[in-house]
Amino acid sequence: MSLKKRFLKSKPVCKVTFRLLKEAAGEAETACVVGDFNGWGEAATPMRKLKKGDFTVTVDLETGQEYQFRYLLDGDNWVNDEGADKSVPTEYPDVENSVVVV
Repeated sequence: MSLKKRFLKSKPVCKVTFRLLKEAAGEAETACVVGDFNGWGEAATPMRKLKKGDFTVTVDLETGQEYQFRYLLDGDNWVNDEGADKSVPTEYPDVENSVVVV
């Protein structure tokens, strides 16, 4: 898993590419990135499945902020990003969210 950031010079936006590797996705057919930036809408940001089994999507995020997120596989399996900038605890026991800082 990885995050790739590309900051725009013309406006306060960072293009963040979320990539979920096949090893983490397993046999999942669908994946979505779900987080603060899309109101935690479970289907708001679907990821594209690549030929080798990785999933990817690029999202424009306003700079100067931190965004919590997780990946949702096949609509019922939540996965964190090991390559996130950090992780934070949630209100749920033994559950953390990944965080991207832009």
